[in-house]
Amino acid sequence: MSGASLRKCMSLLLFRGKLFSPEHSALCSYHKKVVDHYENPRNVGSLDKNAQNVGTGLVGAPACGDVMKLQIQVDDNGKIVDAKFKTFGCGSAIASSSLATELVKGKSVDEALQIKNTDIAKELCLPPVKLHCSMLAEDAIKAALSDYRLKQQDKK
Repeated sequence: MSGASLRKCMSLLLFRGKLFSPEHSALCSYHKKVVDHYENPRNVGSLDKNAQNVGTGLVGAPACGDVMKLQIQVDDNGKIVDAKFKTFGCGSAIASSSLATELVKGKSVDEALQIKNTDIAKELCLPPVKLHCSMLAEDAIKAALSDYRLKQQDKK
């Protein structure tokens, strides 16, 4: 573990008011669900951004440098039949994107709007310092849904 990582873990431990050795603390490592989505990301790739039934959301967090592109493909009945993502960022950002694509698939556009960052964070067991990753994923979902809805209005 690098000196910077060790200091970060120590500050997290002290912030929580507990004194544990960093190498034994879960705060200093990713949860197994994050590792699974990072090592085996679901739905990586792109859809045709010009297709009328595809919505694209591109969001970023300047503070940490994470950038997330999430796309949805919607069938004629308003059901999300496919989702893809590309993310530049930490393991938690990639895992949040991967999980987000899994959560939206099979849902209607209105149901997908109900997905919150807290759902993503809870499923991945994200620590407080990584909650911005789940917030970014929620923003990406909303941006993709918004883009899709704009295209539907343009068709009319």
